[in-house]
Amino acid sequence: MSFAEKIYLIRTKNKLSQEEMASKFNVSRQTISKWESGMSYPEIDKLISISEMFDVSIDYLLKDNENRKDMGERIEKIIFQFLASSQGMGRVSEQLIDIMRDGIITDEERLQLENITYVLDEAAQTIENVKKIIMNDKEAGIVYEEQKD
Repeated sequence: MSFAEKIYLIRTKNKLSQEEMASKFNVSRQTISKWESGMSYPEIDKLISISEMFDVSIDYLLKDNENRKDMGERIEKIIFQFLASSQGMGRVSEQLIDIMRDGIITDEERLQLENITYVLDEAAQTIENVKKIIMNDKEAGIVYEEQKD
């Protein structure tokens, strides 16, 4: 898939008009149109901004096919982040049961609830990141194959 196709896909997937995308990157609508038609490419700083804003690599944007090994490593890294954030889920469940057991929430328990909420939010964000990567890969036509030992 070409850069032009990828930039169009990213824009439409995020439900942005050319005008809205242009505003995000401080360029004209015509510039977005030229990127999408393959008539021009963004400057390096714009590529970096696109990469960061839409959570895609610069390699993905510029190369026809990103190395599957790199994609697998990226997903593996995010999964490890998820596992790290979810390791304490059993403890979180126990804390929630203890907090709710007497039906009264003390100030100390409120602090515990805030910490629990933070842990759960981190886990949810990691899951969203994995979903984004998988959806981006799927739209780019990348299919993960089973590893054979």
